[in-house]
This record gives sequence, C-alpha cells and structure tokens, in this order.
Amino acid sequence: MIFAKAFDRLAPGRIVLGTALFAGCIALAGCEAQKKPNADAATLAAASYVHNGPPALTLFTMVNNRTGSGGHTSLMINASERVIFDPAGSFYADVVPEVNDVLFGITPAVALAYRGAHARSTHHVVVQRLEVTPAQAQRAYELAVTNGRVPGAYCANSTSSILRQIPGLEGLKTTFYPVKLSEQFAALPGVVTTKYYEDDDADLQKALAEGNVILSYESRQSE
Repeated sequence: MIFAKAFDRLAPGRIVLGTALFAGCIALAGCEAQKKPNADAATLAAASYVHNGPPALTLFTMVNNRTGSGGHTSLMINASERVIFDPAGSFYADVVPEVNDVLFGITPAVALAYRGAHARSTHHVVVQRLEVTPAQAQRAYELAVTNGRVPGAYCANSTSSILRQIPGLEGLKTTFYPVKLSEQFAALPGVVTTKYYEDDDADLQKALAEGNVILSYESRQSE
C-alpha cells in the first residue's frame, strides 16, 4: 500500500554514553558515516540535472512509525541544478554520483526512488517543500556542495546549520533532532507538507538495492 497524505501547514561521562546511544539509534535508521568514494568531475557533468520547476528547498525527514522519533534528515535543493544534500546518508544508485554527501542528477525518477527507499514498514517520510528565490536556492546549493562529509548522527545538525545561513531563514535553530528541525521548518510561511508511507520490507539496504536495479534499467532504456 502506498499513499501520501497532505496536511494544512507534515555528568560528562553520562553525556558521552547518551551521545553514543543516540548515534547508534540514528545509524539504524539511515543516518550513518558515509563510505562511498567521491565521483569525478566528468561523471558529475554527465549526470547533472536541471529541473524546470521553481527554485525550492525540500526537507525530507524519516520518522519511525512506532516511536515518532526522527531517523534521518536530508535536503533536496532545486537551484542551478537539482541535488540532494544527504548528510551521512545511506542512499546509493549507480546512476546517482555523489561528492561529500551531495547526490547529483536528481531527476524525477531519482527523487521518487529516494523517497520510496526511505519509506517502509518501519518509517515514513515527511516531505516539506518551500519555494524560494533563485538567490536563496543557489546559496543553499553552494553551502551544501562546500560543506564536506558529515559524521554519523549529524544529519539534522548539518542540515539545520546550512538552512540558517540562507537569507530569510536565519531564525531556524541548529538541532541534532530531525523531528525538531521538521517542526521548525513547518512553521515557515509557504511550506507545504506531505507524509509518505509504504509497507515495504523494513530492510533499508534491500530497498536501496531494488531501487538501484530499477534506476539503472530506466537509464539504459533512455539512452
């Protein structure tokens, strides 16, 4: 079953232990240290995709269906090209090159595959889209591509840090918690929120592998 539902406006030693447990929980949901090699310039140029829609920032928040806690945060940016800042993310596809946690070549099919891979029986995806000015979108793009790789469990922290550097969004606060960032983003004027569910297998790696096969096939068919 697949459906999307729209909403109107989707002591020191003890601290170290808590942080470690927090990082472990996030890693299980898809926010983990990135290990994929960076793509070269030629690969990026070949994959680059320019979306004809308005400049926009789309915040993805992966939420545990049982507990309501956030598992991962990422940001799709439609600027001079469309990319996804996927800090410490797990997503991969042969046709989607990556450099320092930024995914390139985000065609409509890739965007759907990205969302679908993260929505499964254990998690749903909160999708929050905000149309912005070209200057705001390009600033987000520049911040994302120069950010560098993100440590595991820092997905919401790095995304919120980028967002609050964009003119007009300075009021957002830096946070380590995906749901708290989602709640802040929802309060911005103009944000449209949807929630996306699937009842697929709980195994994220299985979903990623299946999506990779489909995207690779579609890419060959379009050649």
